[in-house]
Amino acid sequence: MVEQAFLESLMDKAWPALEREDTGEWVLRASGGVTQRANSVWPRNPAGGQEESPGMAQSVRAAAEWYRLRRIPLIFQVFDDSRSAALNAYLDGQRYTRQSATKIMVRGTESLPVDSSGRDVEITDEPSEEWLRVWWAVDGRGGDAELSVAHRIFSACPALYALVRDDDGVPAAVGRLALVGGWGGIYSMATSTGHRRRGYGTTVLAALLNAGTHQDLEGFWLLVTEANHGAQRLYSHAGFTDYGSYLYRQAPLRRASSGC
Repeated sequence: MVEQAFLESLMDKAWPALEREDTGEWVLRASGGVTQRANSVWPRNPAGGQEESPGMAQSVRAAAEWYRLRRIPLIFQVFDDSRSAALNAYLDGQRYTRQSATKIMVRGTESLPVDSSGRDVEITDEPSEEWLRVWWAVDGRGGDAELSVAHRIFSACPALYALVRDDDGVPAAVGRLALVGGWGGIYSMATSTGHRRRGYGTTVLAALLNAGTHQDLEGFWLLVTEANHGAQRLYSHAGFTDYGSYLYRQAPLRRASSGC
């Protein structure tokens, strides 16, 4: 349905870092430490395939310095394919951690799910304050300053935002459809703690997918952590299938030497 490299580029544009440097081989991304994907190296053109390239250690050191100057840790977003074998082997040798294993799922635009709940879904092209607060309460890490950074990341990419309320008018669940390169990326699906297991997420997902039909999209993708089996079931029922995966590799903490 879509080439891996093209999908990686869509993912990068759907969650754009506020600062980035393209080395030709890798893309270094930073956004004040807000979210891993906006503060990690995207090895767009992994060098060497199965064989470690002579310059890999130098490239890693240069990336480490770039991130050190920004006071954030060096993290790689590494995709599970043969192109990343040499990089993974090098990072294993340097004892980089493995974090946040994530599945990539895709689907076409045919036979989209229909929500039968009768709930009204608010669709906007900017996240409202209520939308932001629901998402941040579920997935946020930090306070208002970090939320402001996340808002800037959102605003750098065209997108649609869905919000559904409960019978009392209280925001219950939200989601985002990033519009990139003729494709739609489902992001920021979040249901508040008191509204879970009541179908609100299903309503939001169906609304975003059907809103995408008015954007003449070729297909949809989404990202879900491998540990989130409930969300995976929701997405499978909505017609998404596994496409690939990635994880984050973080440099080990350096302990200061102790005196005696």
